[in-house]
Amino acid sequence: MATSDVKPKSISRAKKWSEEIENLYRFQQAGYRDEIEYKQVKQVAMVDRWPETGYVKKLQRRDNTFYYYNKQRECEDKEVHKVKVYAY
Repeated sequence: MATSDVKPKSISRAKKWSEEIENLYRFQQAGYRDEIEYKQVKQVAMVDRWPETGYVKKLQRRDNTFYYYNKQRECEDKEVHKVKVYAY
């Protein structure tokens, strides 16, 4: 299967916060499912991350506007249930 054909097989909602959920939250705020879709659409090999935490630092939306994120957690507990977790 080519990387451009990757589609999720199932979806679930996040139940509790984790570092993975934090990064998914950031991708979904910018309009992408996850890192896989972001790399497909933007044709990039690497995503800018904070070296200290590993969280996503900067994302480019589909309209070419940039989202910049803090080093600290941004996905509050009340937002966790909104994050979609895709399985491939």
